Amino acid sequence: MNPVLSTSLIIATYNWAEALRCCLLSVARQKILPTEVIIADDGSDDRTRAVINEFQKEFPVPIIHVWHEDEGFRKTRILNKAIMQSVGKYLIQVDGDVLLHPFFIKDHIAAAEPDTFVRGSRARITEVRTAEVLESRDVSLGFYSQGVYHRLNALRLPVFRSLGQRKEMASRSVRGSNLAFWKADFLKINGYNNELNGWGHEDEELAARFINNNIIKKIVKMSAVQYHLHHEELPRLNESHHSQIIKNTLVTKAKICLNGYENLY
Repeated sequence: MNPVLSTSLIIATYNWAEALRCCLLSVARQKILPTEVIIADDGSDDRTRAVINEFQKEFPVPIIHVWHEDEGFRKTRILNKAIMQSVGKYLIQVDGDVLLHPFFIKDHIAAAEPDTFVRGSRARITEVRTAEVLESRDVSLGFYSQGVYHRLNALRLPVFRSLGQRKEMASRSVRGSNLAFWKADFLKINGYNNELNGWGHEDEELAARFINNNIIKKIVKMSAVQYHLHHEELPRLNESHHSQIIKNTLVTKAKICLNGYENLY
């Protein structure tokens, strides 16, 4: 894929300013920068705004802060709002609690192809190492770094990239922390489903509608490496309701959602 492809990096965040700072530090180290960075902020307080304002002053590409009031977990809505302001033809989505390998954007651009969306994976960092990273702001982690687990997901081997890629028409195991898709495809399915409020499965439901539109999932390994900072699990009060919505999407083969990107206002 053309390395000059216009890309928008979408970073979802909520009230963890120091994690977002480290995430942005890892973005600044990219060998190929995105065209722009858009922060999808689900109602964070002024600490997050202060970090973003600081980075906006000298960051090598524009950083756009998209925010709405904190009325509970409304990640789908803020992602739709953020993508509404994007200019990239190709969207790469992560969470604000991950650190990106310096070749992360380059690897996603290389993996992009028509009629596909890309699902990456992530290594994890222990609680102790997470505290060290947040304090030192040293985001230069690697495969052999202390405190990394799920270590195989930290392995980047460009020569064997094709061996780590496969395609399937299934929405399972899709996570918005390492996801990429064409903006035109996102608009085609009416974006994220605003009916999913609270933690869980908004990315799988999105993927199910991609699949229903014959947009195939491409799984990438040994590239697009990221490291997930440790944190406590979020409450999953609405998970069963969200699971039912996914089942309905799969059973009915719904190609769009009725309350999504086009229905924000």
